[in-house]
Amino acid sequence: MPVIRPCCVADLPTVTAIYAHHVRHSTGTFEIDPPSLADMAARYAEVQARGLPWLVAEQAGSVLGYAYCNWFRPRAAFRFAAEDSIYLAPTAQRQGLGRAVLAELALQAERAGVRRLIAVIGDSGNAGSIGLHQALGFTQTGLLTACGWKFDRWLDVVLMDRPLGAGNHSAPISP
Repeated sequence: MPVIRPCCVADLPTVTAIYAHHVRHSTGTFEIDPPSLADMAARYAEVQARGLPWLVAEQAGSVLGYAYCNWFRPRAAFRFAAEDSIYLAPTAQRQGLGRAVLAELALQAERAGVRRLIAVIGDSGNAGSIGLHQALGFTQTGLLTACGWKFDRWLDVVLMDRPLGAGNHSAPISP
């Protein structure tokens, strides 16, 4: 049974390898070149500094995937709206692990004060990610057509979101 727990620095080499696979082989991310371990460590530090969750799914001592959220945009007004990122090792896909880690991410994001969780899904043909987000209550809010170029073709971006906690029905509690 997988365990979902907070990511730690020791997990970053595996997290970096999982993400590198997706950069090289999928349209789920529009990055072209895999980030280095130092790049991923900087991303991790930024998420941690903002008090937002970064989780890993681990089984038998091996990290099988991860999910985190960070401000949707860098301006402070967006601090209550976070974009999720979720990536699984190829061998861990289609086993319910994505649903478990994304559900836990949403719970922890809400505890951290996030009021809206946003999915920016690379490739409108990414049925797995779209379906996962729909299953967890996200609704499609937009489609950016042909805005990314990867693997010699134009790709769309699907925008989905879901409210957390009180959503937009009350003012947030300032940190």
